Amino acid sequence: MTAQDKFKIIYKTIQGSGIDATVFIPLNSKSSCPVIINIHGGAFMLGASEMVNQDQIQDCLDRGWIVVVPNHRLCPQVDLFNGPMQDCRDLLAWIYNGELERSIHQNSHPHIICDLEHVFAFGTSSGGHLSLCLGFGVSRPVAGILDFYGPCRFDDPFWTTGLPHIAAKLPANLSQEFINHVFAETPVPIRGGVSLEGQAGPAGPNFKDPRQAFAFTQIANGRVMDTCFPSRDWKMVDPILNISPQFPPTFIVHGLADTMVPISLSRALRKEMDKHGVQCQMVEIPDEEHTFAAKMKAA
Repeated sequence: MTAQDKFKIIYKTIQGSGIDATVFIPLNSKSSCPVIINIHGGAFMLGASEMVNQDQIQDCLDRGWIVVVPNHRLCPQVDLFNGPMQDCRDLLAWIYNGELERSIHQNSHPHIICDLEHVFAFGTSSGGHLSLCLGFGVSRPVAGILDFYGPCRFDDPFWTTGLPHIAAKLPANLSQEFINHVFAETPVPIRGGVSLEGQAGPAGPNFKDPRQAFAFTQIANGRVMDTCFPSRDWKMVDPILNISPQFPPTFIVHGLADTMVPISLSRALRKEMDKHGVQCQMVEIPDEEHTFAAKMKAA
């Protein structure tokens, strides 16, 4: 196991509030290090950088990679395009502008060099979507993308279909007034409840928290995308509508038993990439539901 160090850094300030990322350094690296951005899941409304799978981080460090795990502003106070997507794109620009390397040097690691020709993005669930969004709409895309069951194809009827197995978990006494307390949170949060992924915190949502109650209500009622991007101008936010021959090489992983983001959506994304000649592979995992990456261990 490679020795590591880590520190937090503010990569963006907006309306007086800082948005941070945790940077993990492979201390045994002797050369320039590739960089991987690891983006948490949480239906764009939940989660935090602390909740990503730590075994996956360690695996990257063992390979000599720098790992950057960002927070981003959470919906619904800000929409998907102007909040999570813009924050992650600003992080990518921050890395390419040399700010990551400068922050590493300022944190007592002057020998570490960032290999900016090899900056990659990886994410699970909504984090997979945000990773894909670093392949278009930016002046310099990432070099490659690892997408674990990220949502896409937002005009599919699935996104307006309720999920009875999630609705069954909602307490009967949840009121609209209570869950709407989420809109009173200020500044716009960058951390919120469970991530639906990762290894932090107790299992299952806390429905005494308005944000968690709000998010799971939207999921149960088939309103995630209408809530997170009310304009429905899908071209702005849907990776499948932005594939071109210049899109970065992409590897997709999806469970065959996924009921939260159906595998048909990733298959459609793979087909669109193939149509445009994008280097793409997809692995379908038998019997796995959504968020199975949380249970993965380093070999």
